[in-house]
Amino acid sequence: MNDAELKELEQSIEKIMRIADGFGLDYFPMRYEVCPSDIIYTFGAYGMPTRFSHWSFGKAFHKMKLEYDFGLSRIYELVINSNPSYAFLLDGNTLLQNKTVCAHVLGHSDFFKNNIAFANTSRDMVERMAANAERVRQYELEYGRQRVEQVLDAGIALQQHIDPSHNADKVRRERLRRMREEKRHKARRQTGPYDDLWQLDEEDPVSRADAKAGQGNGNKTGRTGWRSGQMLVPERDLMLFLIEYSRVLEEWERDILSLLREEMLYFWPQLETKIMNEGWATYWHLRIMREMDLTDAEAVDFAQMHAGVVLPSRTTINPYHLGLAIWEDIEKRWNEPTQEERERFGREPGQGRAKMFEVRETETDVSFLRNYLTKELVEELDLYLYQKVGNEWKIVEIDWEKVRDHICASRVNGGIPVIWVEDGDYNNNGELYLKHGYEGVELDLKHVEKTLPYVHQLWGRTCHLETVVDERAILFSCDGSRVQRKFL
Repeated sequence: MNDAELKELEQSIEKIMRIADGFGLDYFPMRYEVCPSDIIYTFGAYGMPTRFSHWSFGKAFHKMKLEYDFGLSRIYELVINSNPSYAFLLDGNTLLQNKTVCAHVLGHSDFFKNNIAFANTSRDMVERMAANAERVRQYELEYGRQRVEQVLDAGIALQQHIDPSHNADKVRRERLRRMREEKRHKARRQTGPYDDLWQLDEEDPVSRADAKAGQGNGNKTGRTGWRSGQMLVPERDLMLFLIEYSRVLEEWERDILSLLREEMLYFWPQLETKIMNEGWATYWHLRIMREMDLTDAEAVDFAQMHAGVVLPSRTTINPYHLGLAIWEDIEKRWNEPTQEERERFGREPGQGRAKMFEVRETETDVSFLRNYLTKELVEELDLYLYQKVGNEWKIVEIDWEKVRDHICASRVNGGIPVIWVEDGDYNNNGELYLKHGYEGVELDLKHVEKTLPYVHQLWGRTCHLETVVDERAILFSCDGSRVQRKFL
């Protein structure tokens, strides 16, 4: 963008924000920055402007940038859930495209600020991730890049298996408290001929627990690295369980896993509200741009751009398309209630926007779809279920309720399989037994076999995962050298 376009964009942003204010949007203070494609795709790969380094981010950057260079895909914008909100615009966009993006991100910021799923997210995560990156860098200097990368590899492979209901700040404070105690304990320890005995006691919590009990009794489970107390199972937060109970992790390794978990908790609400959030932002960029003084040529360009954003797919759900359709349907139905709805629910005409703001505040994707994806919408949008039958893909279900229920099920837990920790002392040998919360959708078995060794790495003993394949219970087991499977 040249200087004249940048000046016009600044003026347009002021007008866009005035229009948004008039519509009642309640967003964080906005900070806009126009960036070249390399910067935008770096942010897209890392998920944030500042974050620790890892090879997987470089791989994602290469893939996204290559697709951009060949015209296969394009990131129009990135907006950060923070206070203030940061929006990064692509300098390769046209002036009209960046105006639209500025309107779009206001919808996102309003959603971040007001939706219940984001209520407990850290609004200073840009600064926190910068601090996390510095901690990882210091660990690399102290313990070596290879050791740190091994922990990051395992943590990133498992970081989506968390329970958002656990308080991130409380876990973080407890971890820091343990690290401070560990440092004080080391400082107090005297150097002497029996240091090896003290070292064994410190690094082997099981031995310490047995010594305290007077003998090994097979019940070697405890809270926070097997230190004391009773292990809490079942547990849905696999990452937290490994941080708390693993007896092979050093404190710096627990710290890295904790910061990965903390960052995942920040991103989690976006997984739970993808359809709502994108539909909401799309609804508002459409309404705001209609209020702008566009030339005929700009109006045509905007219509083409918007149509591309909401273009439905034959094989997947486009969250912009589905989300926008539901929001517009809510507005219409609450603006023009039927006589039955007026009598039964006491609805009065003209309440569409008020209802939309209420839904924006209180729902996530699952309840949003369950409550507002109607029979009429399923039929209008031509939604259906399809699967591979033999060598061909075929439509297998068009019943609107089954279609709706399937889409809802796909959004449970942000679309991530639920893995429970059933037993941390399986076979009375400290083995880890995990169970998949199977609800009709099978796990990717290749992914299981690639991921279970990471669990073993962090746990230190044989790990098991029970799931269902072809309607039969099956157990995957990893002893560190290979993954085996057997039907139960």
